[in-house]
Amino acid sequence: MKKTVKLIATAAMGLESLVAKEVRQLGYQEVTVENGKVIFEADHQAIARCNLWLRTADRIKLVVGEFEASTYDELFEGTKALDWETFIPEDGKFPVIGKSHKSKLFSVPDCQSIVKKAIVEKLKQRHGIANWLEETGAEYKIEVALLKDKVTLTLDTSGAGLHKRGYRIGQGDAPLKETLAAALVQLTNWRVDEPFHDLFCGSGTIPIEAALIGQNIAPGFNRSFAAEEWEFISSTIWDKALEEAEDLANYDQPLAIYGSDLDPKVVEIAKNNAIEAGLADLVSWKQMQATDFHSNKEGGYIVSNPPYGERLGDKKQVEAVYQKLGKVLKDYPTWSIYILTANEKFESLFGQKVSKKRKLFNAFIKTDYYQYFGKKPMK
Repeated sequence: MKKTVKLIATAAMGLESLVAKEVRQLGYQEVTVENGKVIFEADHQAIARCNLWLRTADRIKLVVGEFEASTYDELFEGTKALDWETFIPEDGKFPVIGKSHKSKLFSVPDCQSIVKKAIVEKLKQRHGIANWLEETGAEYKIEVALLKDKVTLTLDTSGAGLHKRGYRIGQGDAPLKETLAAALVQLTNWRVDEPFHDLFCGSGTIPIEAALIGQNIAPGFNRSFAAEEWEFISSTIWDKALEEAEDLANYDQPLAIYGSDLDPKVVEIAKNNAIEAGLADLVSWKQMQATDFHSNKEGGYIVSNPPYGERLGDKKQVEAVYQKLGKVLKDYPTWSIYILTANEKFESLFGQKVSKKRKLFNAFIKTDYYQYFGKKPMK
C-alpha cells in the first residue's frame, strides 16, 4: 500500500482558511483550499491526528480515486478499476452515499447503485468470493461525489461529524455547532492569560471550546472514529496519536473563562456539559442578564452568539438588548467584543463602529461576525 494518502478535511462555508491553518499547524504543508474543503497528502498517521485535533473541520475523508465519467458505463468501469481491496476487507460493510452537481449523471440513487455494484464485483474478484459479500465487519462509508462530470470516491474516516465531541449531553433551543464555536474563539486574538466571557452562553459551547483551546486539549480526545475499526490502519497509529494528545495537553494552565445566560435551565445544562468535557473547574457559570455585565479587569474578551430575533415577536425585544448592551460595553474600551448574529442592524443598534466583519454560516443561517478590537490597556 502507498505510504501516503490523499485526504479531504471538509469545512463549513467561510471556515476553509481556518481549517487549512489547523492542517498546516499539524505539520502537513501541501494544502489546497477549495470551497467547503481542504485537500492534502499525508501519511496514515494524519488520519488519526486530524480526526483528533482539527477543531473547525466537519469530517476527514480519504480519497480512493478520481476520474471523469459522463455515462454509467464509465462510472462503473472507473470505480471497478480502483484498489478497493486495499481498503475494504472481505467482511467490510460499505454503504454508499452520493451527491451530484452540474453533471450528466444527475440521478444520485442510480450513481450510488452503480458504484456499489462495481465495488462488489471488484471485491468478489479479489477476495475469490463466488456469491455475495457478508458485510458483517467494520463500516467503510463510501461517498460518490460528481462535480461537472468529475467523480471523486472517498471513505469517511470520521464516522459521526467532528462537531460531535462527546460532551454535549444537553442543549438549548438553537445550539451552536462545536466546530463553529471553536472557530469563533480562534478568530479572536485571545490569549490564555486574559479573561474570556460569553454573555449568552446557552448550553456552554463557546466557553467549553475556549477552555479546550486554552489547555490545548484535542477536541476529539473523548470520542471514537470510524477508521479506528479499519484493518489497514494499525492500532499503534491511534495509540501514538492519543499519546501525543495526552503529552501536549496543558492541564495546569490557569484560565479565567466565564459563561452566563438569563435562563437558569440552560446554565445548568452548560455546567453539566462542562463536567462531561472534564472541565468542571475551568469555567465559571452564572445566571444573569447580559446587560448586567461588570468587570474590574483591564482588557478581556467577550465572545457571544446572542439570540437573533428571527421570530417577529422576539425581534423588538432582542434589538432592545443589543442597544442596552452597546451602552453597557462602551464603558469597557480596552475589551475586545465579538458578536455573531444574523440581525443586519446590529452595528447601528450596538452604537459602535465595527473594527472588522466576517461572513459566516450558523447551520444554514447567513450571519455576520462583528469584531470590535479593544484599545491597549494603559500600563
